[in-house]
Amino acid sequence: MLEFKNKSIMMDCGIHPGLSGMDALPFVDLVESDQIDLLLISHFHLDHCGALPWFLLKTGFKGRCFMTHATKAIYRWLLSDYIKVSNISTEQMLYTESDLEKSMDKIETINFHEEKDVNGIKFSAYNAGHVLGAAMFLIEIAGVKILYTGDFSRQEDRHLMAAEIPPVKPDILITESTYGTHVHEQREEREGRFTSLIHDIVNRGGRCLIPVFALGRAQELLLILDEYWSLHPELHDIPIYYASSLAKKCMSVYQTYINAMNDRIRRQISINNPFVFKHISNLKGIDHFEDIGPCVVMASPGMMQSGLSRELFEMWCTDAKNGVIIAGYCVEGTLAKTILSEPEEVIGMSGQRLPLKMSVDYISFSAHTDYQQTSEFVRELRPAHVVLVHGEQNEMSRLKAALTREYEDDPNTSMELYNPRNTVSVDLYFKGEKTAKVMGELAVENLKPDAALSGIIVKRNFNYHLLAPSDLPKYTDLKASKIIQQQSVYYSGSISVLRSLISHLAGPVETLDEKRLRAFACIEITLEKCIVVLEWASNPISDMYADSLISVILQADLLGTSPAGKHALANFNTQKYYDRMHFKECLIEILVEMYGEAAVPKMFKGEKITITVDKKKACIDLVDLSVQCEDSKLKSTVQGAVTRLHMSLNTPKALEIERVKPRIKAEVKAEVKTEIKAEPEETW
Repeated sequence: MLEFKNKSIMMDCGIHPGLSGMDALPFVDLVESDQIDLLLISHFHLDHCGALPWFLLKTGFKGRCFMTHATKAIYRWLLSDYIKVSNISTEQMLYTESDLEKSMDKIETINFHEEKDVNGIKFSAYNAGHVLGAAMFLIEIAGVKILYTGDFSRQEDRHLMAAEIPPVKPDILITESTYGTHVHEQREEREGRFTSLIHDIVNRGGRCLIPVFALGRAQELLLILDEYWSLHPELHDIPIYYASSLAKKCMSVYQTYINAMNDRIRRQISINNPFVFKHISNLKGIDHFEDIGPCVVMASPGMMQSGLSRELFEMWCTDAKNGVIIAGYCVEGTLAKTILSEPEEVIGMSGQRLPLKMSVDYISFSAHTDYQQTSEFVRELRPAHVVLVHGEQNEMSRLKAALTREYEDDPNTSMELYNPRNTVSVDLYFKGEKTAKVMGELAVENLKPDAALSGIIVKRNFNYHLLAPSDLPKYTDLKASKIIQQQSVYYSGSISVLRSLISHLAGPVETLDEKRLRAFACIEITLEKCIVVLEWASNPISDMYADSLISVILQADLLGTSPAGKHALANFNTQKYYDRMHFKECLIEILVEMYGEAAVPKMFKGEKITITVDKKKACIDLVDLSVQCEDSKLKSTVQGAVTRLHMSLNTPKALEIERVKPRIKAEVKAEVKTEIKAEPEETW
C-alpha cells in the first residue's frame, strides 16, 4: 500500500499459495478498500492477482484497476484453472467462475511506456522480464516518484527480454528480495543440468515429474525440452506431456503477444512458430494418461498443493526409479517446499502416509532477480530510499546488510534501506518547491523581469496554474463572478457636509452628479431622501473602504444634527478634531510595530513618510493619505493601516490613542499571520 497526499494505491492483490479460503487473503482487514484510488497488478501469478476477483466484487473498492494487455488475457485463464483445481469446498471458495467473468469488466489495460493519470496519480508500465506481460510501475504523486518492481528479472532468457531501466530516477524504489543474496548459476549451466537430470531419470526407466505453473516458467522449460529432444533421436520414443487444461489457451495467448517477447522469438516467428512443439503433447487430465513407461510430465500447480501435479506425485513417489524436479521458487507450507528437505515420508491428500523414494532435485528457473542483478539495478537508479518486499525475513535482512555495505564508504551516495515486517509502515517525508505555470493572457503579456504578476492560482491534481480571471472558463470548469454589494445608511445632512468629511478620509472625491459621489475610485455614494446608498464590487480592500465610509457617514449625521456638531464642522480642520502631528506620531509608531525600526527612518521632512520593507519602498502622503508603492501587496497593507488609524482618530467618540494603536496593530498582525499560515510548505 502506498499513501501520499491523501492518495492511496494498492500494488498487487494476491493469495498465499499454501493456504485456502479467507486464510489465503492478504491483510485486507487493515485496508480501507473504499479509500483506495488505484490498484495496479504487476503480473498474472496467483501471489500477485489471485484475490483480485474477490477484492473487486466483494469489498467497497471504488477505484480503478490496471494491468497490461497480456496480463489481463492470461489472468482470465489462470484463475479459471485455479478455481477448478482448488481442492476445497464451495463454501470456502473466495469467488466463482461467474465472479471471475464479472471482474474482467472492472479491469483496465495499460501499454508499456504509456503514461496514465488517475486523480493526480501519474503512472507508467515498464517491462519487468519475469513472465509474459509482467510490468514494473513508475508512479508519480505531487512530484515524488516511486518505482515498484513487482517480480522482475534482469537476465534475458529464451523468450523474455530483461527488465528495463526506467529513464526517470525514482525517489523511492520498492523492490522484490525473493532470493536475497543468492546468485543464480549461468543460464547455459542451469539448462545443461536440467536436461541431464531428465535424461538420467528416463534412461533408468523412470517417470520425470516437473511441477510448474500453467503459465510463466512452463513455456521456458517447454522450449528447452523440445530443443533437447530434437537434438537426441534416442529420446524420441519417450513422450513429453504438458499436463494442463489451459495448454491450448496458453499457447494462443503466447502466440498473440509475440511482440512482448525478446528479439530471438520475434526473429524466429517469421520462419516458424516456436510455440508449436514437435515432441510435446497436451495432456488434458489424468483420465487421458496411459502410465505405461518412462515419460516426462510437466503438470500444474507448481507447488503441488493440489491438482494434477499432486496426484502424479502421490502415484510415483514410492518408486526410486522416478524423479521430481522442482524448477522454481517454493513458498513455506507447500508440498514442493517440504520435499526439498527429503523427508522419509509425506502425507497424501487423503491423509495416508507415503514413503518418499523418488529422487528430488531443485534447479532454479525462477525468473526472479538474484543479488547480482538487484545490486546492479540499484546502482543504476541510485534512489534515496530502497524498500525491500516480497521475501523471507532472513533473506531480506541479508540483502539489506549487503546493499548497506556496498554504499557505506561511498560519499556520493546517500541511500536509506528498509525491510519492514508485514503490516508495518515505512514513513518517508518529502518537501519540494511547487511551480505555478502561467497560462492564457498572463503568459502572452510582455512582462518586465521584476513586474508583479497578478492572477488566480488554480490547483488541480498537484498541478498549479496562474490564470487571469477571464481565462478561468477556458482552462477550468470554474467561472469568474463579480459580487456587487450595497449598503444603505440613514443620513439627514447635506451632500456638501458628506463630501467634506469623506474627502478627509479618502482624499479627492469624484463628483458624478448632484446626488452621486465616488470615493477610493471604487465606491459609489448616492444620497436619496435621507438615505445614503453605498455600492461597490466586493473584494477585501473595497470592503474595508466601505466600512470606513459607513463610519464617516454615521459621524457626519451625528455632527450635522447637534449644535456642538455644527460648531465642530465649522472648525473641522482645527487642532481639536484633526491634529496632523499627532496622527503622524501614531502612524510612525504603528509602522515600527509592523515592520521594525530598520524599515522606518527616525527623521522625516515635509508631509511624506517613506518606509523600506525588503528593498521595496512605500511613500505615505500625510495630506491626502494616499500610499505610493510598486508592490501591490505592501501598498494594500500600508494603506489599510493608514485608513483605519485616520478613521479611528476622526470619530467623535474616538478611543484614546493608546487604545487605538493596539487594536490596529492586532488587526494588521492577524492579517499577516493568516497569509503565512495559508500554505506553509509552499513558496510562490
